[in-house]
Amino acid sequence: MPGEQLLGVIRKGTAAFQQLPSSPDAFVWLLLYQHEAWRAGVPRGGNEALWWTLRQPFRPLTYHAARAMLNRANALLGANWTLHDLRHTAACRMARDPDLALTDVQWVLGHAHLSTTQIYLPAGRDEIVEAVRAHHERQARLAQVPAVPAAGYRAESLNDLFGVGR
Repeated sequence: MPGEQLLGVIRKGTAAFQQLPSSPDAFVWLLLYQHEAWRAGVPRGGNEALWWTLRQPFRPLTYHAARAMLNRANALLGANWTLHDLRHTAACRMARDPDLALTDVQWVLGHAHLSTTQIYLPAGRDEIVEAVRAHHERQARLAQVPAVPAAGYRAESLNDLFGVGR
């Protein structure tokens, strides 16, 4: 349903049909692909598959055919991307969006458990560097606060023990 920015998918695990929201750019690229495919003679119609092989005899594009297509592109580019890498990238981008609830990302990805979706939330390099810097600043501030001796110990004994005042 391009007018509603929805793409229908068949879920791998359950074989259930689900409509998922997609970006406006996805529909532009899809339309360009469809026009090229239709010019080549791929069947068109509301009940036809969306993705087709572009070699005759035309057949709906299967997972294995899509993987082979990506492998050919990888060979040309010197890359090693997988279809799962594309899913992982989309999942990471959605999970890092502060305005998108993680439960929404879970629904889009089809995860049964939120803990599976949380895998896509690791902090980025800049976030980790900033968090560690803040940790060191807190530790430095704490080091400047004089320690209070535990009850029962005289301050002079502790000074002798740690060599303070010598």
